[in-house]
Amino acid sequence: MSLQDGFTPKMRPVSPRRSAVVAALDIGTSKIVCLIARLKPQGPQDVLRRRSHRIEILGLGHTEARGMKAGAVINLAEAEEAVRHAVDLAERDASVQLESVVLSLSSSRPSSEFFSVNVNVAGSNVTEGDIARALSAGCNHSVRDGRIVLHSMPIGYALDGVRGVGEPRGMLAREFGVDMHMVTADFAAARNLMLVVERCHLEVETLVASPYVAGLSAIADDEADVGAALIDMGAGTTSMAVFSGGRFTCADGFGLGGNNITMDLARGLNARISDAERIKTFYGSVLAGGSDERDMISVPAVSDDDREPPQFVSRASLVRIIKPRVEEILEMVRDRLAASPFASEPRARAIFTGGGSQLTGLPELAARILNRPVRIGRPLGISGLPEAAKGPAFAVATGLLVYPQAAHLEHFEPRRTRHLMTGTGYIARVGRWLRESF
Repeated sequence: MSLQDGFTPKMRPVSPRRSAVVAALDIGTSKIVCLIARLKPQGPQDVLRRRSHRIEILGLGHTEARGMKAGAVINLAEAEEAVRHAVDLAERDASVQLESVVLSLSSSRPSSEFFSVNVNVAGSNVTEGDIARALSAGCNHSVRDGRIVLHSMPIGYALDGVRGVGEPRGMLAREFGVDMHMVTADFAAARNLMLVVERCHLEVETLVASPYVAGLSAIADDEADVGAALIDMGAGTTSMAVFSGGRFTCADGFGLGGNNITMDLARGLNARISDAERIKTFYGSVLAGGSDERDMISVPAVSDDDREPPQFVSRASLVRIIKPRVEEILEMVRDRLAASPFASEPRARAIFTGGGSQLTGLPELAARILNRPVRIGRPLGISGLPEAAKGPAFAVATGLLVYPQAAHLEHFEPRRTRHLMTGTGYIARVGRWLRESF
């Protein structure tokens, strides 16, 4: 297996006139989700104008993650077993056998780079060849040791130094320029995540940043046009994607999430981690209410001795443990966003997804710390989702099904730079997948 020349594999965009069957695999710190869906061509919708296809869920597999920490693989065998289980559940549900998946990456310290590339126009008009030369130069500029390119996106064009050109093809110019947004990630984290999937005899069709696809799932087009930040609060990581002018303009992330809150509760309550997680899920809040000092919650004893009685703690005690950690995470989000294009968008809102966003009172606390409008994001425009999968924790998995409709926005070098993930013919398998799907 190789991630040759520092690029992850990239899929061919889905044809706007053809149906396709796509499988999504979201391997997180606490859960693994496999979704199989049929993409059917459709006309533009009011809220989701940029989607060319309707998404119908055919199968869902959902299981507890093992062998993962902060979104990264720490035990290959355990992670492989959990992935196999989730995929098997989805395959049985959909009555299909998968060959390839669209895979998310939530760890790996995603970072954005921005730069401009200028080339001389070969003739008098800008052609596809001129655009390809500029984009290729931009791609090669971004590859560094220890990092891989997840996304390579043109976000603006210039003709003879005049910026803001929307569609340069056919226009007259002597010099053509392109502004690039490159998202890179840690090489080792990506390689090991792909290895887990390939040990399950599945091809990684493409690898994408979790907050970006969560945004594709949960952000309406008008929000992306005005400006929005998607904050995905997972169990082991919190990651961000900024959208401006309808484009993905920045990615960032750090290794704090819902598990840190659980560990704080386990220590503060002298409770088992499993009990702390249950208490957080059912009673977790960052808002103190008037009766919280009187409302008592039972915390089972740490020992297995049935004779040892449980302790009782007030809801207010939970808030005092949970709130400082959530404030720390939100302040880190605020500081990262302040250094991104989001800072210059006064009307932009923050949209939270991920299991960590489900704490009671989080939107109100986040709105105060970020000084922005905040809402909880849920999958938009996905039919056939079970009720349990309609919440913010499934934004990444459903976004992976939207991604094939957005793949055309990216530029990557010809497939020779990314072939043979396992040495068994990546191009041949993609060709077979395309023939079977279209």
